[in-house]
Amino acid sequence: MTTPPAAPDTIGASELLALYEQMAVIRRTEKAAHDLFLAGLVKGTTHLAAGHEAIAVGASAGMLGSYAIVGAHLPLAAGAAWSAKLRGSDQVAVAFFGDGATNIGAFHEALNIAAVWSLPVLFICENNLYMEYTPIETVTAVPNPAADRAPAYGIPAEVIDGNDVLVVADAVSRAAQRARSGRGPTLLEARTYRHFGHSRTDPATYRPPEEVQEWLERDPLDIARARLAALGVPVEDAVQADDRAERLVAAAIAAARAAPGPDPSDALTDVWADGGSQWRT
Repeated sequence: MTTPPAAPDTIGASELLALYEQMAVIRRTEKAAHDLFLAGLVKGTTHLAAGHEAIAVGASAGMLGSYAIVGAHLPLAAGAAWSAKLRGSDQVAVAFFGDGATNIGAFHEALNIAAVWSLPVLFICENNLYMEYTPIETVTAVPNPAADRAPAYGIPAEVIDGNDVLVVADAVSRAAQRARSGRGPTLLEARTYRHFGHSRTDPATYRPPEEVQEWLERDPLDIARARLAALGVPVEDAVQADDRAERLVAAAIAAARAAPGPDPSDALTDVWADGGSQWRT
């Protein structure tokens, strides 16, 4: 693997090692979910994000929520940012979304109101080149579906390497400082790639093999390990981080397997069945 570009000097070796361990936990959790699904122990379907770990870990440690409706959470992020602004806090709302969401009306509505009200919100587009099964470039008029559109709303935008956790963390830190100083929203378009298809039923055969191989060679965990080596961190430290991640996920799997099944009576908890409107008042 080639040596990564010079690292931002805002993150030291110990913090990078902690970020690497978080990514290792996510990667193993994703694999565990996939394996348990194949074993029939996880119901429904799975939408895996293996390969995107650097974006999540480089940007944040928690989240407000997730929504199945594409783009629906972007206006909610603007609302959370409006709340922070009204309360005078230094909080910054962050919305993660795929490249396909940039062709949804909510994307444009959220960016517009965020700019008009100068909201402390950061929009992060995880551009993995495909909107489910369709190459984003075939249905979008600009090369960078998010970053090329943000300037139309007066929002600064940056295209970054979404597989390099240090690059993500540095860009997010700068955007957060900008938001906290009252200068409004920022958009980051993080280039990344799925290691699997969109869902369990998607073998991703529409992706050219050479493209897949190129991106697999740019695995975010491999890039982080190269960063650690460049900072002089012993290989053994990364191996130990991997081992801790493996034990953590294995313990979670064991606890889940040993846990009792859900009580069927809970299915009716907080469910309104009469169809009336009285409960709304």
